[in-house]
Order: sequence, then C-alpha cells, then structure tokens
Amino acid sequence: MSTSTLPQELLDLRASIDNIDAALIHMLAERFRCTKAVGVLKAKTGLAPADPNREKQQVERLRSLALSADLDPDFAEKFLNFIVKEVIRHHETTAAKENGG
Repeated sequence: MSTSTLPQELLDLRASIDNIDAALIHMLAERFRCTKAVGVLKAKTGLAPADPNREKQQVERLRSLALSADLDPDFAEKFLNFIVKEVIRHHETTAAKENGG
C-alpha cells in the first residue's frame, strides 16, 4: 500500500511519532551530556560510578511520574534501568581514564 492510499489520520499520527522520536533522541543526548559531566566530577573527586541510593530515588520518582502520565510504571522503570546501566558504564570508563587506566 503506497503512502498516498493511507488515511490522512494515520499519516498525521506517524508524523507525530516521528517528531516525538526526534525529541526523545535529543533529550537523551542532553541527558547524557549532563551525566557525562557527573561522571567526570565523580572521577575527579573519587566518588563511585554508581549511586544505589540515587538510583532507588530515581526509580521511585519515575514510577510516580509514569503513573500520573498514564504510562506503565514497570515500563518506565525498565527504561530508566537501561539508561542508568549505560550511564554507569560511561562513568566507569571515565573513572578508569582519570585514574590512568
């Protein structure tokens, strides 16, 4: 089925999804710019790459936000855990570089 035969409503929804996906990518890039700065600061001050207390607070916060946004809180938690895992990996790499590794 060619795009010209698809309902306009579907095309409009897909355009919205494309815009949202672009915004998500830009927001994630900005988040990782901030977490990179956190990783550098942690490495310079000798703090551990992971902060389990902060992570627990963030999970609780995101689950609450998800509920208020009518989004599955389990999905929000999985999404955050995926991001946090990547952030910690970056922090570990930064710490190793700071410590001559």
